[in-house]
Amino acid sequence: QADPSISRQAQHAFNKQGLDFRFGTQIDSCEIKKEHVLLGYSENNQKRLEKFDKVLVAIGREANTTGLVADDCPLQIDDHGVILVDEHCQTNLENVYAIGDAVRGPMLAHKSSEEGIMVAELIAGHHASIDYEHIPYIIYTNPEIAWCGLTEPQLKKQDTPYKTGLFSFSANGRAHAGGETTGLVKVISDAKSDRILGVHMLGPHVSELIQQAVIAMEFRASTEDLALSMFAHPTLGETFHEAVLDVDDRSIHKLKIG
Repeated sequence: QADPSISRQAQHAFNKQGLDFRFGTQIDSCEIKKEHVLLGYSENNQKRLEKFDKVLVAIGREANTTGLVADDCPLQIDDHGVILVDEHCQTNLENVYAIGDAVRGPMLAHKSSEEGIMVAELIAGHHASIDYEHIPYIIYTNPEIAWCGLTEPQLKKQDTPYKTGLFSFSANGRAHAGGETTGLVKVISDAKSDRILGVHMLGPHVSELIQQAVIAMEFRASTEDLALSMFAHPTLGETFHEAVLDVDDRSIHKLKIG
């Protein structure tokens, strides 16, 4: 789940594009009428019927393991069809592993691929593991959304003291040159150790920029570590550098009011 501040900014950007968000609705019926789709839904306890050119169904996914094994096979599968595995993707059966969308965790291609590599290495007798805390999440909208690590609500729930830094793409030269200035970068760090706990992005090419955060967090970097690192200019990556600096109110190009 994206950080709430990023979600709000994203919805604002999408509203400006003409997208109409209607939350708390329930689809009651869907019927194809010639070249249109007649959609019936409930909103605020009222029945509505509208005609659309196209309807995209995106209601999530679940593990497709029905009929995967014989009824008398002792492989452990939960009520949602998810195969139960340990941190190395090994099932309750000796020499049987399961990876990807069939097991716990996010249904992401890169997560599945890394699990497959880990299992192959383990079978070959090598050491291998995956750090599930630092999986990059990306939503390929325009502008893009990407994040890694913890959100503010998660840290509040854990009673973990934290600091945040923000920087907008509207103050980035490369973003202006490309005509894509919507979005921001948010960095969250531990208030005591300064270790980076989460990075959340909305903007141009953040699906690429988030890798900087993944590497930094994988090596347990602090905001001070990145603040002392040199970022090339002009680049979109400078937004990450400025957000890191802003954690301690040291951003160079952020407009300060008051």
